[in-house]
Formats: sequence, C-alpha cells, structure tokens
Amino acid sequence: MRTPRHAMAALVLVAVTACGAPAQVGSGSTSTGGDIAAQQALPALRTLDFGGQFRFADGIAVSVSAPKPFKPSDSAYPHSDRAVAFEIIIRNEGAQPYRLSGLSVSATVGSVPSKQVVDSTQGYSGIVEAGKDVQPGRDVRVNLAFTAPPQTAEMKLTLRPTATSPVIAVYCGRA
Repeated sequence: MRTPRHAMAALVLVAVTACGAPAQVGSGSTSTGGDIAAQQALPALRTLDFGGQFRFADGIAVSVSAPKPFKPSDSAYPHSDRAVAFEIIIRNEGAQPYRLSGLSVSATVGSVPSKQVVDSTQGYSGIVEAGKDVQPGRDVRVNLAFTAPPQTAEMKLTLRPTATSPVIAVYCGRA
C-alpha cells in the first residue's frame, strides 16, 4: 500500500524530470496494472516557463516572474552565497474566496531541493499574509526566494493552490 508521503515523493520526482517535456495528463490506468486508485489520486503536472501564467480549474490564476538572482544579506536564513527571487501573483478568478495558506511552493535546482530563503532586509519574508482570504476578482503578490548554486542552473518552481488540487504547475528555466 502506498502512503501519501510515497505519493508526494513520486510526484516530486516526476516534477523534477518534467521540465523540457510537453505537459501530459494520463488516464490514470496503465498496462502494467497496479493500484489504479493511487494512480488516479496523483495530480497532473502542467509545465510552464518562468514568466508564464497558469489558471487552475477552480479559477485561481498564478503568474511567476523570471528568476532574479541576488546575494542574500548576512541576516538571511538559511545562509547562502546566492539566491534567486520570484514574484508570484495569485489572482482569484473564481466565485469563492481563496485562502492563501493553501498555497504550496517548493523549488529544486537540478534534482536537489532548494531551501526557501528568508531575508527580510531585502523583502523576502515568505508568505506573510497566509491567513488572508483573496476575494474573487482580487489578487495578491508574494515575493519568495530560494537558495541557488554559484553558477546558473536549471531550476523548477512547483506550485499547488491547495493540498487537494488535481493539478500542479511546474515553472522551469535557468536561474
């Protein structure tokens, strides 16, 4: 039996390899058998380039800027010689308020997870309004930063508007 943790690990592995390949959605069944319910429970991945926008079925539209490299300050956590920042715009085009605390954002460089950098002196404090509801027709901007290697490398930013969202947006590019 697969646990949600195993399913999420498989999802991250798929997301890591998804950039550069066209987005595909499977039917949930395979010719090799297996647990069809578990396969159908895995969310579909939509791959986009940085700077793109994706609209989820519930009306949440997410735009991710191109990465902006910077040198974190001495007070940043975790310490890193280089980081990249993204402006993420979440627009609620749906009929119901959207709870920002449902947003999940993670990053990888190559196949290695990248840690979120909190550097409040440079304006990167995480999702500070996580308890806020984004009303229909409104948007919110979030600035997030992640650790990066000294040289430019392939980076992926994975966004999911809620834990139960059937689709995950994976933004890709050099950072």
